[in-house]
Parts: sequence; structure tokens; C-alpha cells
Amino acid sequence: MSQRQNNSAQPPHPGEAADSANGVSKGTALLVATLASFLMPFMGSSINIALPSIGTDFSMNAVLLSWVATAYLLAAAVFLVPFGRLGDIHGRKRVFAAGIVVYTLGSLLCGVSISSAMLLLSRVLQGIGSAMMFGTALAIITSVFPPDERGRALGITVAAVYTGLSLGPFLGGLLTQHLGWRSVFITNVPLGVIMIAFVLWKLKGEWAEARGERFDFVGALVYGGAIVAIMYGFSLLPATLGIGLVAGGFFGILAFVRWEVRAKSPVLNMSLFRKNLVFVMSNLAALINYSATFAVTFLLSLYLQYVKGFTPQYAGFILVAQPVVMAIFSPLAGRLSDRIEPRIVASAGMTLTTIGLLLFAFLGEGTTLAFIIPCLVVLGLGFGLFSSPNMNAVMGSVERRFYGVAAGTVSTMRLVGQMLSMGLAMLIFAVVIGRVEITPEYYSQFLSGVRIAFIVFAALCFGGIFASLARGKVR
Repeated sequence: MSQRQNNSAQPPHPGEAADSANGVSKGTALLVATLASFLMPFMGSSINIALPSIGTDFSMNAVLLSWVATAYLLAAAVFLVPFGRLGDIHGRKRVFAAGIVVYTLGSLLCGVSISSAMLLLSRVLQGIGSAMMFGTALAIITSVFPPDERGRALGITVAAVYTGLSLGPFLGGLLTQHLGWRSVFITNVPLGVIMIAFVLWKLKGEWAEARGERFDFVGALVYGGAIVAIMYGFSLLPATLGIGLVAGGFFGILAFVRWEVRAKSPVLNMSLFRKNLVFVMSNLAALINYSATFAVTFLLSLYLQYVKGFTPQYAGFILVAQPVVMAIFSPLAGRLSDRIEPRIVASAGMTLTTIGLLLFAFLGEGTTLAFIIPCLVVLGLGFGLFSSPNMNAVMGSVERRFYGVAAGTVSTMRLVGQMLSMGLAMLIFAVVIGRVEITPEYYSQFLSGVRIAFIVFAALCFGGIFASLARGKVR
């Protein structure tokens, strides 16, 4: 079979359990996407537990420490949509495989970093690699699986995300306590090597429905610059430079939209937003949900280790409660969204998430685990019900040739939401605590900042319920 024929392969007919026209097994594609979906959140959640140890080693203040998480998110957000588009044009497997290599190299460099600057730059490299993987993995799944099986497949990949989140805090705490924080990064290297070998050996064929179209470099540069300006500006607020950068970033987004409307081969097809209410509102719901939830683990990790005095291992064990519930319920929610309108399932999840966030606004120095763990369970259930039905709605609302861009877009909403969540946490810390290390004399201000953050996040998530309901019917 020629390469061009291979690239234009169609997914199997609904009900087939074997291979697609290009000889790739649906099971193989699902396994590869599931491994990628596990690896990246495992890294993120394990690092949250290691942050206090990293801060001590490099004498990083609260705001700078948050950049260890944010640098990764920022790089991934900047490159997700462009790499999703490049995958549509040049082949999703090709971009995916290269992403594993970049991610693995970034993990190795993080593990041997000798300064905070080197660590942050290595985290950027990790973020670029994850963008290459995550921007194409979901598109590969959507290409291979027929519509009536897609919710189940996406539910499994979402479950892998939450399994990574589940194991991350516990194993991250275990590694940090006994082998040091560097071991958290180093453990990703053999996992990355195994993934590279498996992709080259088992994942046959290629998907590139937009082959031959041009890539919009100007649009990608404007988009990336705007995202960087907004996020870096957030970390500088309330300083004048921070306000200027955020304002400039938003103007950059408007310039990007204007350019993309006129571009012959845009990196992000604006017709997806102008004519597709389901796509728009599902992405908005994802943005709001992640903006309201991502910093929860970051805040609670600091709270449990600083204020409660728990070890990294014990703090990680406590935080496992939320993602374990997510991992259990996300496949069920995915299957449910194949039968019931996704907006109903996702909106119910958003409501539960709002309740969980509001409960955490009462966090104090004497708060017991009997209160914290049930709150984490409520959050886990809410997010588990929201995520896979929302993803199913997004991917089911676009044509095949836009699968890569759609996957990149919703993943970008996730990452931009995560960045905004961290940005809000950084802003609150900067205003309430200041740029100081979190030591006992500042615990009172730290707790005030945490409570303010949860109130803001609960209000955001409450607004997200209406965005989720407004998406309309998928079927």
C-alpha cells in the first residue's frame, strides 16, 4: 500500500472489532493513547507533591515555586493547537512519536537540573513534548473508533488520566521522601523509552486527512505570543507591567482571531466557533472547569505539608482520594454519554464540582481529614462525570479532517484553564502573602489566600454549569 493510501485510511465500520483499513488495531491505538494519557498527568500530580522539597533546595518563593508547574502548562498550551494542525497535515503518528522523544529528554534534564532556571527551562521542554503527544493522541482515537464506540474509548483515556493523577501524589510522595525530588522526573525516562519502542513496533499506519494543506506559521506565532504574554503578565500582577502584558495578550488573541478568519489555511479554523454551538460551549465549559479545579492539588499539597506538617508520602496518600474517584467514574460517564445527551451528564458533574470547591473555602488550621477526604471525593465524582462526556461532545461535533485541531483546541482549553487556575493562585499569593517563602510566620496569610482562592474557583465553576447546559443537543 502506498504512503498516500495509508494516510487516508478510514476507521473501521461500527461493530468491527478488528482492524481499520490501514491495518491498525483499535486496541493498539487505544493502548498507545492510554499510555500517553497516563504519563503526563502522572508527572504533573507527582510534581505538586515534590514542590516544597524543590522550593527548599533552590530557595524559591511561593510565586516562583508555582512556575515549576506553570512553565510546563504554558509551553503545552502554546504548542497544542499548532501541533494538532501539523499532525493533521503531516501525520499524527509522526508528531506523536516525536513528542515522546522530546518529553523523555525534558524529563531527564529536569532530573539533573542544577538551578531553578535550568529546571524551569527543562519543564518547558517537557511541555512541548506533551503538546505533541496530547494534541494527536485523542485525534488518533477519534480517527480509529466509530461514533457509537468513541465515548467508551475516550472514557478509557480519561480514566488513564485520572489513574496517573491517582498514582502521582502517592508515588511522587514516596519517591520524594525516600529518593529525593529528582527521582520523580527520572522515573519518567524508562517509561518514555518503552512508549517510543511500542509506538514504532506496534502502531502501524498514519492519519493525515489534511495532507497537502499549508501550515499557518504567522497565526501560530501570534497565538503563542499572546498566550505567553497573558500568563507571564498574570504572575506579575498587580504590577503595571503585569497589567500591560495581560492587556497586550488579550489584544494578541483578538489579532489572532482576525488573522485566522482571513487565512486560507488557518492553524485554527474559526468556522468551528462561528457555526458550531456545541463545539463552542463545550470548549468554554472545559476552560471554566479546569480554571476552577487545577490549582486544588497545588494548594492542598502546600497546605498539608506546610500547615498540617505531613510528610510528602502521607500528603500524597490523602490527595489520592480525588483522582481515584475520577478514574472509577469517568469510563462510566463516557459510556453514559453515548446514550444520554453529554450536556446533562457533564452539567451534573459541574454542579458537584462547585459544591466540593465551596466546601474547601472553610479550610482552616484545625480542619480534620474527616472533612478534607469527603470533599476530595465530591470533587472527584464531579470531575469524573464532567470530563469524558464533554470530550465526547467536542469530538463528535466536527468533521474528520478537523479531529486534530478539535483535540488540540479542547486540550488547549484544558491547559489554558490550568494556567488561569495557577495564575489566579499566584495572583492571590502575591497580593495576600507577597513574594516570600512559606514559613510558619506566614501561615495565617497563606490560609487566607487558600480560602479566597477556593471561593473564586467555586464562583467560576458555578458559572460553568450554565455554559455546559447552553451547548444544546449533540444528537
